[in-house]
Amino acid sequence: MPVSRRHVVLGLAVALAGCGKLRQSKLNPFNWFKKSEPRETIVLPGKEEDPRPLVDTVLTMAVEPIPGGAVVRARGVTPTQGWWDAELVARDVDEKGVLVYDFRLVPPTGQTDVSTQQSREIDVAIYISDVKLEAVREIVVQGAKNARVSRR
Repeated sequence: MPVSRRHVVLGLAVALAGCGKLRQSKLNPFNWFKKSEPRETIVLPGKEEDPRPLVDTVLTMAVEPIPGGAVVRARGVTPTQGWWDAELVARDVDEKGVLVYDFRLVPPTGQTDVSTQQSREIDVAIYISDVKLEAVREIVVQGAKNARVSRR
């Protein structure tokens, strides 16, 4: 039986009608995490193994879905220029599904200028696989004075 244009158009219309539900479903990676919001810092028991200090303030944080996982991006501001070796250092996921990252970096070795805020901002990112994200309900990036959170 030959397929007419009418059948093709009807089939496409039915397929597209189902896409609306997929857009709001949890299967759509763009729905995984919402826009970040401020949160108090989380004090975790145990000693810290990384000697680098926390960034002064976390300005922004976003979780961006990519194939196979997501990228967590954060921007922080330091008290002076010259901070380097920035990294998001993961803590263990707790029983409530909270994944905490400490925004750590190395201070300058000598005296540096303060200058403008833009000149003191530092961006950092980390990849998280789908496997690790399965147990995560919220992601927190924290600095010395504040933290930001993105929830599912």
